[in-house]
Amino acid sequence: MNQQVVIAGAGPVGLWLAAELRLAGITVTVLEPRPERDPNSKALTVHPRTVELLASRGLEQPFLEEGLHIPSGHFAVLDSRLDFGLLETDFPFTLALLQSRTEELFEIQARAAGADIRRGHRVTGLTETPDSVTVHIEGPDGPYDEEALYVAGCDGTRSTVRTSAGIPYPGEDFTVLGFLGDVVLDEPPPGVAFSRTGIDGIVMIVQLPGGLHRVVGGVPADVRTDWPGDLTLEELRANVRQVTGTDFGMHSPAWLSRYGNTSRQAERYVKGRVVLAGDAAHQHMPAGGVGLNVGVQDATNLGWKLAATIQGRAPAGLLDTYHDERHPVGADLLEHTSAQTALISAFTTDGQRLRSLFTKLVDEQPSLNRTLAERLSGLHVAYDAPTADAHPLTGRRAPNLTFTDGGDTVFALLRTGRHVLLDLFGPRDDRGTPLATAEDGPLIGPLVTRTGTLTREHTPWAYVTAALIRPDGHVAWATEEDDPEKLAAVTREALDRAGLTGADR
Repeated sequence: MNQQVVIAGAGPVGLWLAAELRLAGITVTVLEPRPERDPNSKALTVHPRTVELLASRGLEQPFLEEGLHIPSGHFAVLDSRLDFGLLETDFPFTLALLQSRTEELFEIQARAAGADIRRGHRVTGLTETPDSVTVHIEGPDGPYDEEALYVAGCDGTRSTVRTSAGIPYPGEDFTVLGFLGDVVLDEPPPGVAFSRTGIDGIVMIVQLPGGLHRVVGGVPADVRTDWPGDLTLEELRANVRQVTGTDFGMHSPAWLSRYGNTSRQAERYVKGRVVLAGDAAHQHMPAGGVGLNVGVQDATNLGWKLAATIQGRAPAGLLDTYHDERHPVGADLLEHTSAQTALISAFTTDGQRLRSLFTKLVDEQPSLNRTLAERLSGLHVAYDAPTADAHPLTGRRAPNLTFTDGGDTVFALLRTGRHVLLDLFGPRDDRGTPLATAEDGPLIGPLVTRTGTLTREHTPWAYVTAALIRPDGHVAWATEEDDPEKLAAVTREALDRAGLTGADR
């Protein structure tokens, strides 16, 4: 068996998962049917939570340098913008960056980590046994097989891996279409982003590199259940004129496409030796540009759990928690993109009144603005705590906690892909030994420890004396215990539960 994991699909999700697995020392092969990277970029938007994950792996700088910083977002293209400045993050903005460039940066990361990426190799089926899975592949030189411990389907909405594994993908077919064109505009609207909505339709225009603009939107004729054929430049021009009164001097299309609001979700993200992530697990209307981001967040949750399972250091049932945690996130994704679709396609007088009402509510209610911004950005995601008496921070994402001594922040500590144990109790004199090196048993799992005092801006953490942060940046455990002996004991118990000690699991 040459590889521990085979990944189908070298899009952003598959490449990020490959890098995550290699960070943990897992051998990985990525199979991609396209011989070259797709130059057409379906996704443009990198949301704040994804930038945090990039920073947690030391990959944020090229994104920050090359991406266009946009300090606000939209819900259903309402006139009221969502203010990302309200968010508690080091990155209160979205980045506009072509998906092709995101894939390129992810591929560089994965290859540098040692992933075997094969282009022009298409997965055709699977054969699973209790101990392994054989992936059937059509390569440039003919068919061949690759045996692995697990296969990850990151191969899109038409996933061969999902179909071969017999995982149902229920949902609803499209009822609304949208149009997309990457074109040259001789007379573009001012600013980096433009939108116009009304009873005649909706149009959004965003600047792209290389002198192009992306034009997306929909018109009343797009509320339909039949496929009208490929989008033409003439149709795109007519649609934009219908909504805005001009076509902005549109010509020279680099890409023309349609998209729809088909909504589906895999019933299981984990089945035997098959796991799913990204579009293979959930399909939805691309409202708000969240798809790539949720897929990358899927892969970050999955990577460390799959690695620990393969390496025999996972607590019982750890891999199943990938489904338990991320399936509800996917369901929430379908719900809010479907709700946005209903508002976007409300091309009636009553529909426009509904949009006007929502616009006023977002303007008048800062708490609603913030809530929608948190949902769009991915910062709201919190996983269920394992017990009712768990600390309130358990399951929530850890922000980039900073320390009074000015040393490494939490995001910097997470770059190894290991659990991070925060020892926030204070001087060690009262305890004798650090929490992570107590003499009652060796540590066997990958762990980074940090002793220090947090700076004051981290209010929810004010009384926390110790915390364990997972490799995906979510809090596994936290305590406010201030008795030194009890603190050492409960910390050891938390490390035992996480599979980071020699205790029986």
